[in-house]
Amino acid sequence: MAPAANLTSALPASPEPPPRPQPRNPADLFWSFTWLALQGFGGVLAVVQRELVEKKRWMTNEEFVEDWAVAQIMPGPNVVNLSIMIGDRYFGLRGAFAALAGMLTFPLILVLALAVVYAQFASHPAVAGALRGMGAVAAGLIAGVAIKLFSSIKSHPLGRPLCVAFLALTIVAMVVLRWPLWWILPVIGGAACVLTWRKLAP
Repeated sequence: MAPAANLTSALPASPEPPPRPQPRNPADLFWSFTWLALQGFGGVLAVVQRELVEKKRWMTNEEFVEDWAVAQIMPGPNVVNLSIMIGDRYFGLRGAFAALAGMLTFPLILVLALAVVYAQFASHPAVAGALRGMGAVAAGLIAGVAIKLFSSIKSHPLGRPLCVAFLALTIVAMVVLRWPLWWILPVIGGAACVLTWRKLAP
């Protein structure tokens, strides 16, 4: 028995999984969110999911869905709330301010410049038509992200059928019943939170 025990102890330990990528410092957060914000023409949600989950891999799809849900509940723009949460997670208050500055500084300058240009040509029919066309693209971007994030519910504690039911209820409340967001979040979102909590409770 002793040689077998020695042989077992001599076996190499299983390799540790590689550490998840993360921002190197607050400056990395600032420039990452600056680049993210500057790409957000017509639908920033699609850009946020691609940059944070697929490219930088700072988050998984499941984590993105959870953090985005929290960002929607909080007052203020969703993507700004998300940037503050991520910055705080890695570098505390410094990270939160760095991510927030990245989201707002250069985009604010660009938007002010574009507003001046738009004021000169807003009445032109071709400009109005072009903006309506961009609206269709923005809707497609949001729908595409929703389809990609749908795969994250496979591991949700409620299971796929109940998640689909909540998804359908939310769409009906928004499109058919025209409920405001401050009704949808506490009623449908609250019910989903309670059921998930009961499912996870020991």
